Amino acid sequence: MLAEAGINAGMIRPISLWPYPYEAFDKIPSSTKAVISVELSRGQMIDDVKIGCCGRFPVSLCSRVGGMLLTPQEIAADAKKVLGVE
Repeated sequence: MLAEAGINAGMIRPISLWPYPYEAFDKIPSSTKAVISVELSRGQMIDDVKIGCCGRFPVSLCSRVGGMLLTPQEIAADAKKVLGVE
C-alpha cells in the first residue's frame, strides 16, 4: 500500500526478543525518515527500537490493545501521518 503511494518502506520482524536483533537496525539506510514501532501493546518494545536506532531516526509508536489486530490500512495511514503525507 505504501509503495502504491510512492513511499519506500521496510520491515524488521523480530523472531525472538532475546537476544533482541539490534544488528538488523544497523542495516536501515541513512535515507530513512522515520521508524515506526507497530505493537499490540502500550509500547513495551519502543525503547528497544529506539536503542536499535541509536538516535539516527525519529521513532513513533503505532499500537492497539484489547486483542484487535491493527489492519495494514491502519498501519499505512499511521506511516503517512508520521511522514506528513496525506
